[in-house]
Amino acid sequence: MADERFRFDDGASYERMMGRWSQLAGEIFLDWLAPPPGLHWIDVGCGNGAFTELLVRRTAPGAAQGVDPSEAQLSFARARPGAQGAGFRRGDAQALPFPDDSFDAAVMALVIFFVPEPARGVAEMRRVVRPGGLVATYAWDLLGGGFPLQAMHAEMSVLGVKPQQPPSPEASRTEVMRDLWKGAGLDSVETREITVQRTFADFDEYWAIALTSPGIAPKAAAMPVGDVELLRSAVRARLPADSAGRVTCSARANAVKGRRPR
Repeated sequence: MADERFRFDDGASYERMMGRWSQLAGEIFLDWLAPPPGLHWIDVGCGNGAFTELLVRRTAPGAAQGVDPSEAQLSFARARPGAQGAGFRRGDAQALPFPDDSFDAAVMALVIFFVPEPARGVAEMRRVVRPGGLVATYAWDLLGGGFPLQAMHAEMSVLGVKPQQPPSPEASRTEVMRDLWKGAGLDSVETREITVQRTFADFDEYWAIALTSPGIAPKAAAMPVGDVELLRSAVRARLPADSAGRVTCSARANAVKGRRPR
Protein backbone atom coordinates (compact mmCIF):
# COMPACT_ATOMS: atom_id res chain seq x y z
CA MET A 1 0.00 0.00 0.00
CA ALA A 2 2.80 2.42 0.84
CA ASP A 3 6.41 3.10 0.00
CA GLU A 4 8.48 0.86 2.30
CA ARG A 5 10.55 3.89 3.37
CA PHE A 6 7.39 5.12 5.07
CA ARG A 7 6.30 1.86 6.62
CA PHE A 8 5.11 2.48 10.18
CA ASP A 9 5.65 -0.53 12.45
CA ASP A 10 5.79 1.06 15.90
CA GLY A 11 2.29 1.97 17.04
CA ALA A 12 3.43 3.71 20.23
CA SER A 13 5.97 5.86 18.40
CA TYR A 14 3.39 6.77 15.76
CA GLU A 15 0.98 7.72 18.50
CA ARG A 16 3.44 10.21 19.95
CA MET A 17 4.36 11.60 16.56
CA MET A 18 1.12 11.67 14.57
CA GLY A 19 -1.76 10.03 16.43
CA ARG A 20 -2.73 13.20 18.30
CA TRP A 21 -2.41 15.32 15.15
CA SER A 22 -4.64 12.85 13.30
CA GLN A 23 -7.36 13.09 15.90
CA LEU A 24 -7.20 16.89 16.08
CA ALA A 25 -7.82 17.13 12.34
CA GLY A 26 -10.18 14.16 12.45
CA GLU A 27 -12.54 15.92 14.87
CA ILE A 28 -13.06 18.76 12.38
CA PHE A 29 -13.26 16.29 9.48
CA LEU A 30 -16.07 14.35 11.16
CA ASP A 31 -17.91 17.55 12.02
CA TRP A 32 -17.80 18.36 8.31
CA LEU A 33 -19.00 14.90 7.25
CA ALA A 34 -21.82 15.01 9.83
CA PRO A 35 -22.62 11.30 9.40
CA PRO A 36 -25.71 9.72 10.95
CA PRO A 37 -25.20 6.94 13.52
CA GLY A 38 -25.32 3.30 12.56
CA LEU A 39 -23.19 3.40 9.40
CA HIS A 40 -20.80 0.61 8.43
CA TRP A 41 -17.36 2.21 8.00
CA ILE A 42 -14.01 1.19 6.55
CA ASP A 43 -10.92 3.14 7.65
CA VAL A 44 -8.33 2.58 4.90
CA GLY A 45 -4.73 2.82 6.09
CA CYS A 46 -5.91 2.85 9.70
CA GLY A 47 -2.37 2.52 11.10
CA ASN A 48 -2.43 2.27 14.88
CA GLY A 49 -6.16 3.02 15.01
CA ALA A 50 -6.00 6.70 16.05
CA PHE A 51 -8.72 7.76 13.65
CA THR A 52 -10.66 4.50 13.97
CA GLU A 53 -10.94 5.09 17.71
CA LEU A 54 -12.21 8.61 17.07
CA LEU A 55 -14.68 7.26 14.52
CA VAL A 56 -16.10 4.76 17.02
CA ARG A 57 -16.37 7.38 19.75
CA ARG A 58 -17.88 10.09 17.58
CA THR A 59 -20.24 8.32 15.16
CA ALA A 60 -21.79 5.33 16.98
CA PRO A 61 -21.18 3.13 13.93
CA GLY A 62 -23.09 -0.02 13.14
CA ALA A 63 -19.68 -1.53 12.35
CA ALA A 64 -16.14 -0.25 11.81
CA GLN A 65 -13.31 -1.97 9.97
CA GLY A 66 -9.69 -0.80 9.83
CA VAL A 67 -7.27 -1.94 7.11
CA ASP A 68 -3.49 -1.48 7.12
CA PRO A 69 -0.42 -3.31 5.74
CA SER A 70 1.43 -3.31 9.08
CA GLU A 71 0.53 -6.11 11.48
CA ALA A 72 2.42 -4.31 14.26
CA GLN A 73 0.27 -1.22 13.82
CA LEU A 74 -2.87 -3.35 13.75
CA SER A 75 -1.86 -5.01 17.02
CA PHE A 76 -1.63 -1.58 18.64
CA ALA A 77 -5.03 -0.63 17.16
CA ARG A 78 -6.69 -3.78 18.51
CA ALA A 79 -5.47 -2.91 22.02
CA ARG A 80 -7.04 0.57 22.03
CA PRO A 81 -9.80 0.65 24.66
CA GLY A 82 -11.76 3.16 22.62
CA ALA A 83 -11.70 1.03 19.49
CA GLN A 84 -13.24 -2.08 21.02
CA GLY A 85 -15.86 -3.47 18.68
CA ALA A 86 -13.98 -2.38 15.56
CA GLY A 87 -12.35 -5.00 13.36
CA PHE A 88 -8.77 -4.67 12.11
CA ARG A 89 -7.46 -6.54 9.10
CA ARG A 90 -4.25 -6.53 7.11
CA GLY A 91 -4.69 -5.27 3.57
CA ASP A 92 -3.65 -2.97 0.74
CA ALA A 93 -5.43 0.30 -0.08
CA GLN A 94 -5.08 -0.49 -3.78
CA ALA A 95 -6.71 -3.92 -3.44
CA LEU A 96 -9.06 -3.89 -0.46
CA PRO A 97 -9.88 -7.39 0.85
CA PHE A 98 -13.65 -6.91 0.77
CA PRO A 99 -16.38 -7.51 -1.80
CA ASP A 100 -18.26 -4.78 -3.63
CA ASP A 101 -20.93 -2.81 -1.76
CA SER A 102 -19.71 -3.82 1.73
CA PHE A 103 -19.80 -0.47 3.55
CA ASP A 104 -21.77 2.74 3.89
CA ALA A 105 -18.69 4.93 4.17
CA ALA A 106 -14.99 4.68 3.29
CA VAL A 107 -12.39 7.08 4.67
CA MET A 108 -8.62 7.62 4.57
CA ALA A 109 -7.02 9.62 7.37
CA LEU A 110 -3.59 11.07 6.44
CA VAL A 111 -3.00 8.24 3.98
CA ILE A 112 -3.67 9.18 0.37
CA PHE A 113 -0.17 10.59 -0.24
CA PHE A 114 1.32 7.26 0.83
CA VAL A 115 -0.63 5.35 -1.83
CA PRO A 116 1.61 4.84 -4.90
CA GLU A 117 -1.38 5.10 -7.26
CA PRO A 118 -3.95 7.32 -5.53
CA ALA A 119 -6.53 6.86 -8.28
CA ARG A 120 -6.54 3.11 -7.60
CA GLY A 121 -7.02 3.74 -3.90
CA VAL A 122 -10.00 6.02 -4.54
CA ALA A 123 -11.47 3.53 -7.01
CA GLU A 124 -11.20 0.81 -4.37
CA MET A 125 -12.99 2.93 -1.79
CA ARG A 126 -15.74 3.61 -4.32
CA ARG A 127 -15.99 -0.09 -5.11
CA VAL A 128 -16.49 -1.23 -1.52
CA VAL A 129 -19.15 1.35 -0.61
CA ARG A 130 -22.78 0.82 -1.48
CA PRO A 131 -24.60 3.06 -3.98
CA GLY A 132 -25.12 6.39 -2.25
CA GLY A 133 -22.21 5.66 0.08
CA LEU A 134 -19.68 8.23 1.30
CA VAL A 135 -16.01 8.33 0.19
CA ALA A 136 -13.77 10.88 1.93
CA THR A 137 -10.23 11.71 2.99
CA TYR A 138 -8.12 14.34 4.70
CA ALA A 139 -4.39 14.77 4.22
CA TRP A 140 -1.73 17.25 5.24
CA ASP A 141 -1.12 19.88 2.58
CA LEU A 142 2.44 18.68 1.97
CA LEU A 143 3.22 20.90 -1.00
CA GLY A 144 1.58 23.95 0.55
CA GLY A 145 3.50 23.92 3.83
CA GLY A 146 0.77 22.34 5.93
CA PHE A 147 2.71 19.41 7.39
CA PRO A 148 2.93 19.46 11.23
CA LEU A 149 6.74 19.24 11.04
CA GLN A 150 7.07 21.96 8.40
CA ALA A 151 9.55 23.89 10.57
CA MET A 152 11.88 20.87 10.56
CA HIS A 153 11.49 20.36 6.82
CA ALA A 154 12.18 24.01 6.05
CA GLU A 155 15.34 24.23 8.14
CA MET A 156 16.68 20.91 6.88
CA SER A 157 16.30 22.27 3.35
CA VAL A 158 18.28 25.37 4.32
CA LEU A 159 21.10 23.02 5.34
CA GLY A 160 20.88 21.24 1.99
CA VAL A 161 19.14 18.15 3.39
CA LYS A 162 15.89 17.28 1.67
CA PRO A 163 13.43 15.37 3.88
CA GLN A 164 11.97 12.28 2.31
CA GLN A 165 8.61 12.72 0.66
CA PRO A 166 5.93 10.03 0.38
CA PRO A 167 5.33 8.63 -3.10
CA SER A 168 2.32 10.81 -3.98
CA PRO A 169 2.63 14.23 -2.26
CA GLU A 170 0.62 15.90 -5.03
CA ALA A 171 -2.45 13.95 -3.89
CA SER A 172 -2.65 16.26 -0.88
CA ARG A 173 -3.50 19.27 -3.07
CA THR A 174 -7.14 20.32 -3.10
CA GLU A 175 -7.42 20.46 -6.89
CA VAL A 176 -5.84 17.01 -7.26
CA MET A 177 -8.18 15.55 -4.65
CA ARG A 178 -11.16 17.01 -6.48
CA ASP A 179 -9.97 15.54 -9.77
CA LEU A 180 -9.37 12.12 -8.18
CA TRP A 181 -12.87 12.05 -6.72
CA LYS A 182 -14.53 13.18 -9.93
CA GLY A 183 -12.33 10.82 -11.96
CA ALA A 184 -13.61 7.93 -9.83
CA GLY A 185 -17.16 8.82 -10.83
CA LEU A 186 -18.18 10.17 -7.44
CA ASP A 187 -20.99 12.72 -7.13
CA SER A 188 -21.56 15.73 -4.86
CA VAL A 189 -17.81 16.33 -4.54
CA GLU A 190 -16.85 18.97 -1.98
CA THR A 191 -13.52 20.10 -0.52
CA ARG A 192 -12.42 22.08 2.49
CA GLU A 193 -9.35 23.14 4.45
CA ILE A 194 -8.71 22.04 8.05
CA THR A 195 -6.34 23.98 10.32
CA VAL A 196 -5.31 22.69 13.75
CA GLN A 197 -2.82 23.52 16.48
CA ARG A 198 -0.94 21.34 18.95
CA THR A 199 0.89 22.51 22.04
CA PHE A 200 3.97 20.74 23.41
CA ALA A 201 5.19 21.01 26.98
CA ASP A 202 8.47 22.50 25.74
CA PHE A 203 10.78 22.50 22.73
CA ASP A 204 12.54 19.34 23.90
CA GLU A 205 9.27 17.42 23.67
CA TYR A 206 8.64 18.72 20.15
CA TRP A 207 12.21 17.91 19.08
CA ALA A 208 12.16 14.36 20.44
CA ILE A 209 8.88 13.62 18.69
CA ALA A 210 9.96 15.23 15.42
CA LEU A 211 13.06 13.04 15.27
CA THR A 212 10.86 9.92 15.17
CA SER A 213 9.28 10.93 11.84
CA PRO A 214 10.25 8.42 9.12
CA GLY A 215 10.73 11.27 6.66
CA ILE A 216 13.18 13.00 9.00
CA ALA A 217 14.84 10.33 11.19
CA PRO A 218 17.17 8.72 8.60
CA LYS A 219 18.20 12.08 7.18
CA ALA A 220 18.92 13.58 10.60
CA ALA A 221 20.86 10.47 11.64
CA ALA A 222 23.15 10.92 8.63
CA MET A 223 23.86 14.60 9.33
CA PRO A 224 27.11 15.71 11.02
CA VAL A 225 26.65 16.46 14.72
CA GLY A 226 27.37 20.13 14.14
CA ASP A 227 24.66 20.37 11.50
CA VAL A 228 22.16 18.70 13.81
CA GLU A 229 22.89 21.36 16.43
CA LEU A 230 22.45 24.08 13.80
CA LEU A 231 19.16 22.48 12.80
CA ARG A 232 17.97 22.34 16.39
CA SER A 233 18.79 26.02 16.97
CA ALA A 234 17.11 27.12 13.74
CA VAL A 235 13.94 25.15 14.43
CA ARG A 236 13.81 26.46 17.99
CA ALA A 237 13.98 30.01 16.60
CA ARG A 238 11.00 29.26 14.36
CA LEU A 239 8.96 27.99 17.31
CA PRO A 240 9.17 30.55 20.12
CA ALA A 241 7.97 29.34 23.50
CA ASP A 242 5.33 31.06 25.59
CA SER A 243 5.91 32.29 29.14
CA ALA A 244 5.45 28.74 30.45
CA GLY A 245 7.95 27.31 27.98
CA ARG A 246 5.26 25.67 25.83
CA VAL A 247 5.61 25.45 22.06
CA THR A 248 2.58 25.61 19.78
CA CYS A 249 2.60 24.43 16.17
CA SER A 250 -0.01 24.73 13.44
CA ALA A 251 -0.82 22.30 10.65
CA ARG A 252 -3.16 22.40 7.69
CA ALA A 253 -4.92 19.56 5.91
CA ASN A 254 -7.06 19.41 2.81
CA ALA A 255 -10.19 17.27 2.76
CA VAL A 256 -12.56 15.96 0.10
CA LYS A 257 -15.81 14.04 0.16
CA GLY A 258 -18.16 12.60 -2.43
CA ARG A 259 -20.78 9.90 -2.91
CA ARG A 260 -21.06 6.87 -5.08
CA PRO A 261 -23.97 7.42 -7.48
CA ARG A 262 -27.13 5.52 -6.69
